[in-house]
Amino acid sequence: MKVLIIEDEPAAVKRLRKLLAAMDPPVEVVADIATVEGAVEWFKAEEAPDLALFDIQLADGSSFDIFGKVDVPCPVVFITAFDEYALQAFRVNALDYLLKPVSAKDLGKAIERARGTVAVRDHSALAKPSVSEEPVVPIKRFLIRYGDHFRVVEPADIAYIHSLMKSTFLRTREGKDLPMDESLDRLEKQLDPAVFIRLNRQLIVHIHSIKELLAYSKSRMKVLLDPPYGSDAVVSSERSAEFKRWLAGG
Repeated sequence: MKVLIIEDEPAAVKRLRKLLAAMDPPVEVVADIATVEGAVEWFKAEEAPDLALFDIQLADGSSFDIFGKVDVPCPVVFITAFDEYALQAFRVNALDYLLKPVSAKDLGKAIERARGTVAVRDHSALAKPSVSEEPVVPIKRFLIRYGDHFRVVEPADIAYIHSLMKSTFLRTREGKDLPMDESLDRLEKQLDPAVFIRLNRQLIVHIHSIKELLAYSKSRMKVLLDPPYGSDAVVSSERSAEFKRWLAGG
């Protein structure tokens, strides 16, 4: 596996190289680069690595500037001392977001995640931002912060996403609620419509979370979910026909 390091602190570069060399099998570092411009030129001239490790604050600016200047055709893991950039990392579909000092265990998990992915990340969100609104980028995974912790959640691990008291929460298949910054309206556009559907104003569900369907009224259905949803999950009348087509694969 070939990894590119974009980091301007020599001590951090040395530590990353040591951790990567100690992995089984060892990870090859193809280059380490300290600047935005150096990274841009490298991506223009060299073959894409299997993974890039990005610090955020570089010698000549922010590593997020790289995405607006050149295509980044590989998965990216951010390794930084700053936790406030996690949402920006999420918007460019970062594979992971690790806080310094990074542990061998956390870095190893990120490397294994990179080994298992074949999809090229879409980093276009920072390239040409809309003047009036941020572009909607298809979600490949969620990076969620709760307290001092971050968690990467794959779409397959989501049971449903629901709103409660003007806040949005993702409920995992294991029944844990995680807070989200996005609205249901925006998330509805970002999720794969083949497996996710919005039932009403409060709820977007994954098809695998649907346990049973019950008649609720002449044109509406009640959906029983696993894990259980506290309120009645009722398909709104205006979405009922679409929901039935979706269940049938249409």
